[in-house]
Parts: sequence; structure tokens; C-alpha cells
Amino acid sequence: MLWNEVKELLKNKLPEAVQHLWIEPLTCIKADENHIELACPDKFFCSWVKENYLKVMQESLVQLGKASAQIHFSVGPDSANEQATLLLENSTRKQLRLPAMPEAYSNMRNLHPRYTFEEFMVGESNLLAHSACNAIANGETSFGSSLYINAGTGLGKSHLTHAVAHTIVDNYPGTRLYYLTAQQFSSEMVSRIKSNSMDEFKTKYHNNCDVLLIEDVQSLTGKVKTQEELNELLDVMIKTGRRIILTGSTAPRELTNIDEGFRSRMSAGLISKINPPDLQTSRLIIKRKAVNCKLQLDEDLVEYLAQCIRGDIRKLESAIVGLKAKSTLLQKTPDLAMVKEVVAEIIGNSQELSAELIRDFIARQFKVSVSDMQSKSRKKTITFPRQVSMYLARKYTEQGLVEIGKAFNRDHSTVLHSVRVISEAMSRNGSIRGQVKLLAEKLQK
Repeated sequence: MLWNEVKELLKNKLPEAVQHLWIEPLTCIKADENHIELACPDKFFCSWVKENYLKVMQESLVQLGKASAQIHFSVGPDSANEQATLLLENSTRKQLRLPAMPEAYSNMRNLHPRYTFEEFMVGESNLLAHSACNAIANGETSFGSSLYINAGTGLGKSHLTHAVAHTIVDNYPGTRLYYLTAQQFSSEMVSRIKSNSMDEFKTKYHNNCDVLLIEDVQSLTGKVKTQEELNELLDVMIKTGRRIILTGSTAPRELTNIDEGFRSRMSAGLISKINPPDLQTSRLIIKRKAVNCKLQLDEDLVEYLAQCIRGDIRKLESAIVGLKAKSTLLQKTPDLAMVKEVVAEIIGNSQELSAELIRDFIARQFKVSVSDMQSKSRKKTITFPRQVSMYLARKYTEQGLVEIGKAFNRDHSTVLHSVRVISEAMSRNGSIRGQVKLLAEKLQK
């Protein structure tokens, strides 16, 4: 019977789970040289099989020399439902997986429930990485099918890879996805070598993987055999247009003890760097995490946290958790003293100076507002504190002229002018020199 011949070929093309859930319940009502009619348990079943497996069925007919034969689906009688029920009842007692979902999906339980695209705060520092991950998760090709995310600790690369996995698992359950760290990949490969089962390992990733997410590839430095195996896998996936996301703490070109072929494969697609969040993004992150913790924070407290904790989002999250714990324990709403105490526990009492911190400090000393410092006012009561702030920011921070200028809504040339004006004033006027020196001492304390 033609249908039986097709089923035999499908056994070599589809995973066992797919065979069990979607092929076996089909009942052949009619079959001849040009036509096969299959009965399905219900309309959804018909739709799913037609969308996902009709193509491979037609390919099997071509292999059998029946290229002109057509396959049609219809909702069958109750016996089809009974057959499907019987197959499920006689199956092994393992928990049933979602349609076509591979067994390796058990590692999806390790996904952080809040690491989703909805919870990710987008800013200039991470816009490209976010957009590329969103596109790859939804099968779009606008950013290509291969992505390497370069980011330091606590900047959101794991959040994005988890978000991709969440999106695929929730919206495209038939996609065969593997999410793991480079160390886990290496350990699995070593285990397979020891058990003489490398063929199964290769089949798992080369043939049964649609999306591959591997984190922390920098841990593979010096592991030649793992690099070779992953390089071969990336080559297969890139050539077949499958989706890949790799993450690392440095760019591929900066990794040491890495095979050049492997380096080349990692660099084959888009490379996106996530920089530390700017102030506006930090504010958004703090507000979102405060909402998640059911913590009420005034704007001045949000601003203080954003100014003091820079670069590491995990530290911001730690601060919010600490504030929640203290406010609950003391049964009081967070105030500035409580925030300062929590910040000191996380980063210590010495804060890294920035143009923004210096601007705000000088504004308080001269009793002017930050908005005045950022305004276009040319009043001496405004211009002098502004110029002093720029001078001190240039002297005591590693920020460039452009970054300093942004804190005052000015360009780099204005910063240079201000530094020159204050330097000349200090050389001519002892009173100004003493005033700036006193402010610098207070600032460093």
C-alpha cells in the first residue's frame, strides 16, 4: 500500500515524537497511484499536519516515483479518534511534550521567567542587539540568521537569549531549539566521546536543531576539540540558513587561543556590542524592577540610584531587592538615607565620579538647578558654576569631551572653552583658585 511505503520513509525523516503524535493517528481512507486520502482526529490536527508535514510527505512520494500523486486530509469518523486515544494510552509513561518538541526542551526549565522581551529595557546601548534578537526569535531575516552578542557582565546578554527562547517556546512550539552554555556543550561532547556515542551527538545538533543559542563562548579558549566540533556545527547551520545566537564577554577578534576557522564562523553574521546603559535607560530599568518588586520609589531616589550605580544591571537589581527587604523589615517607605545605605553596601562608600554627579554637586553648592546648568542662560550666576563643573569633570573623570558635554546639553568645544576659562581664571585670581580647590576637596570626600 502506497501510504505504508510513505510512512516507512518518514521514519527516517521525522523524530520519533513526531511519528508518535502526528503520523500514527492518521488513517488512510483511500489510496491509489494518484491519490492518498488521510483521515485526521479533528480540524486542528488536519491543519497542523498539512502545515508542518505535507511537504516531507510529498518528497517521500517523489522518492517512490509517484511525483504526480496528491495527499488530501479530512476529519475522519470516530474510529480515528479512538485510534489516536489508543495510541496515547499504549504509549510510554513519559510526560508528553508539545507538538514536535524535542526531548532536550527539558533544559527550558532553566529559563528565567522574567527574562522576556517585555521586561527588557531598550536604550541606545542595546537597541541593535535587542532588535536582532527579536527578529531571529520570530524567524525574520532582516538582521540575518546568525548573531554574536558581545557584552560585559550584567549588561543583558543572558536576558536577550532567554527572551529569544521564551518567544520560540511560547509561539513556535514546533521549532527545535537548544539553549546552553559553551561549557555545557563541551561537557556533553566529552561525555559522548567517552560513551562512544558521537554519532548521536552530531545527529542531535546537525540534523535536529533549528535554533542554537550558546552563551559564554570565551570559556572555549584552549579547548581545541570542542572548537572544532562547534565550528563544524556552525558551518552546517549557516549553510542551511538555520538560526544561531552566540554570546561572549569580548568580540570574536579579541578572543585568545581560538581556532581561526572557528573565529571566522562566529564572525559570519551580525556582531552587536551591548554597552553600559545610559542614564535614561538606567532610570527605566530601576522603575521596572521597582514595579516588579512592588516598591514605591520617588523620582529623586530613582535618579540617585541611576547616578550612583553605573554599568552593571545586576547591581541595580540587587539595590532594588535590598531596598524592598529593608523597607519591609522597617515598615517604612524608602527614603534617601535608606537608599544611600543600600548603595554603600553594594558599591562601597566611594562612588566613581561622573560628569552628572559633579554637575549635580556643583549645582547644590551654588544653589542653582540642574535645568539651569543645562539651559542656554548666559548669566554669570549660571555660566560660572557650569564652567567649574566642566573643569572638574575633565580633571577627575575618564569621560571624554563629548560625554561631559552631554551632561550639560553642550558640545565638546564648549567643554574645551570652559576648561580654558577656569584654568586661566585660577592662574590670575587666587580667590577663584581657592574656591575651585575647596569644591574639589568636598567633591572627593
